[in-house]
Amino acid sequence: MIPKEITEYNKKQSANDKLICKKLAEVISESLKTAESKIWHAHPVWFIEGNPIAGYHKLKDSVRLLFWSGQSFDEPGLKPEGSFKAAEVRYTSPDEIKVTHLRRWLKKAKDIQWDYENIVKRKGKLIRLK
Repeated sequence: MIPKEITEYNKKQSANDKLICKKLAEVISESLKTAESKIWHAHPVWFIEGNPIAGYHKLKDSVRLLFWSGQSFDEPGLKPEGSFKAAEVRYTSPDEIKVTHLRRWLKKAKDIQWDYENIVKRKGKLIRLK
């Protein structure tokens, strides 16, 4: 089930972006059934055991889907983001979301995790959990 706060976030988007966010929330929630989901730093994020796994947010020209450990997935559809292990894909239309790809990435997100929850305690050093 998608939390009310994420549904509210999605409703605040433009008509096109609302469709993108709704589709992402549905597929992510369905694929990560045991994950905790909430608004974190003003954006929808899914966590496994306190560790951020996947989330999305509205950018000026697109909706960015982020996988915190995505650079370790070895997937051509994901682009590196930032200086850690995150990877992203950006959508400008709900038709661009390939559900089979998204489900595969979400399976990898469960199986491949870096410990972002304790990154501050480790002074920026990431340790692989899975």
